[in-house]
Amino acid sequence: MNSIQMTPAEQRSAGVGEIPAVLLPTLGERYRQRATRLRQLAEGHPMADYLRFVAQVADAQQQLLERLPLPATLVSSLAGRVAAGKAPLAWASLPRDAYWQQLLRGLGEHIEHATLQGLCAQGEAALDVAADALLAGRFSEIDSGQALFLWAALSLYFTQLAAHLPAIGNAGVGEQRQHCPVCTGAPVASVIMTGAQAGLRYLHCGLCESRWHMVRLKCSNCEETGSLDYWSLDTHETAIKAESCDDCHSYLKVFYPEHERDLELVADDLASIALDAEVERQGFDRSGVNPFLFPG
Repeated sequence: MNSIQMTPAEQRSAGVGEIPAVLLPTLGERYRQRATRLRQLAEGHPMADYLRFVAQVADAQQQLLERLPLPATLVSSLAGRVAAGKAPLAWASLPRDAYWQQLLRGLGEHIEHATLQGLCAQGEAALDVAADALLAGRFSEIDSGQALFLWAALSLYFTQLAAHLPAIGNAGVGEQRQHCPVCTGAPVASVIMTGAQAGLRYLHCGLCESRWHMVRLKCSNCEETGSLDYWSLDTHETAIKAESCDDCHSYLKVFYPEHERDLELVADDLASIALDAEVERQGFDRSGVNPFLFPG
């Protein structure tokens, strides 16, 4: 069981100097900022066309966030999801509202793509089966092109739920922090924070985009401390490194915004795929998934 538990927000507030166990996502310009960063990274990049395409998807997510926000009925139902010992938005037990399929079809209205149009033509039951497989990590059952659009809709759904969640993270004894305490999703990467949480490491969920605290110098997958190495394609002061572990043979990237103020985790993770390739050549497997770079 994850040692970070979500409790009703009104029951407790963080004390002065206390490390917030969970940072729930904010909405605002999230997807517009991601699209801007993707286009910035596309300049002169070998994957320029794909980065610009993903920027279009992020643009569509932003438009849907503004035009088709989470219904008030779903917002009001969230308080009942917060219970001790459970991730309130655990994807395996959360009854998915049909709203997520509205978002998928909304993407189809903004993006002309044959794969997406084919998805939008499927029935509700078929789409839910595909969503189940994708969330469970059964990537071989889903075309990688379909996975991108399905995840874009699912993530927009879960991120809005998380942003409205009336809960606060409570760090208990122990660790077991490999997965998101809000939705049980896997992290995209970790980030060494600046600002109010300067120097602290948080894992960033690839599904609901919440962040949760994990101490540094500990493998984010197996939580061992003795066999970590850090890989980079640039200098020691780079904004992106890969943290690998010889105990579980996994790796996950670590981002340092202090070295790159425009850094955006999902965008920069996608654009730094060359680092993934080099670390995987050394025999390590990635422990997280980028929402726009599914296997296959």
